[in-house]
Amino acid sequence: MTVMETARALDLPDWLVFSGAVYQPVVNHLTGRPLDYGLKDYDLGYFDASDISYEAEDAVIRRAAAAFDPPLRELVEVRNQARVHIWFEGKFGEAYGPLSCSAEALERFTSSTFAIGARLEGDGRMTIVAPFGLEDLFALRLRPNPVRKTNGFMRTAEAARRRWPELEIVEAG
Repeated sequence: MTVMETARALDLPDWLVFSGAVYQPVVNHLTGRPLDYGLKDYDLGYFDASDISYEAEDAVIRRAAAAFDPPLRELVEVRNQARVHIWFEGKFGEAYGPLSCSAEALERFTSSTFAIGARLEGDGRMTIVAPFGLEDLFALRLRPNPVRKTNGFMRTAEAARRRWPELEIVEAG
């Protein structure tokens, strides 16, 4: 909740905390582990198409870092989803067209189980975005993204299963 509350206070445009920061605590709860077991970072995405320069994103990253106390300062990874298409192919070797919002990024995650985002609203309500639903998460099942095939699914799924052997991996058919 500290990450959610601080992210809300940063008031970034169209922000979501997503991926491991959301699905891993659920897996940990379902498997009886501490909620932060296996959690390497907290992905905080926002969408600001008004300036997709590295410098603008870096200014937001620095502002976010100043808002978090250690150890969260080192664990919160902030990225402008409006500029991911600029660097993604170079880093991962796969095409990645521009996005129109932060939630759209979820539709491109390696696994549908990872494609979950959350935002703490100003009134205390939690918004959950899960374009492929939550059934696989609660069934402890990893399956490839059904709309975007990626090269890294099995590698990522096996890494997750090393931490959580209870996970079932469903390969693409």
